Amino acid sequence: MIPLSRRLLAEFVGTALLLATVVGSGTMGLDLSGGNRGVALLANAGATAGMLYVLIVLFSPISGAHMNPAVSLVFRLRRELDNRAFAGYVLAQVAGATAGVVLAHLMFGLDVVQWGDHARTGASQWLSEGVATFGLVLTILLGLRHRAEAIPALVAAYIFGAYWFTASTSFANPAVTLARSITRTFAGIRPADVPGFVMAQLAGALLAMAVVRALGANNDEPAQ
Repeated sequence: MIPLSRRLLAEFVGTALLLATVVGSGTMGLDLSGGNRGVALLANAGATAGMLYVLIVLFSPISGAHMNPAVSLVFRLRRELDNRAFAGYVLAQVAGATAGVVLAHLMFGLDVVQWGDHARTGASQWLSEGVATFGLVLTILLGLRHRAEAIPALVAAYIFGAYWFTASTSFANPAVTLARSITRTFAGIRPADVPGFVMAQLAGALLAMAVVRALGANNDEPAQ
């Protein structure tokens, strides 16, 4: 068993690099495209998906590369994390996400902390976040069941797609949502809109877990 301290460090570093990528690529994409938000979103989605693939390959053998409190919650409920590890994972993820946003701001010469002003609220946004997180957790759990070696590619491909098919651009991660409330860049969200996103994300994760259980994918018997 890898010591918890090393697993938490992996979660911190991985989540920090993920958020630096999300915020940095959104900023770069918007700058280089002359303000074209479609091009910026394409750059943002591509960079995030590529970085997710790398981070999962690198950190999965150490911590599982959750980098997401909703994912850690699912693994806690599946009894693959104990309470101490779960609490540590969530704290490391939130701290890492915040550090990643600050790092992106420093790299682009922006104010270190700038409260988000991008309105993301309403039923369509909440539904989008529920769907985005549902699909992410479904991808992880069924991927682990059927093609564990393909998880990095599966998650990266899913997130790239979800950036485009959800109205919210697929935050799908409570730590990401909290951290993106301290940036006014392309990736930002108003602090007041964070609770609705987080509740929708947790609901989506729990629904995915229930669907996987209903599909019988928690057992070890191969499909016939």
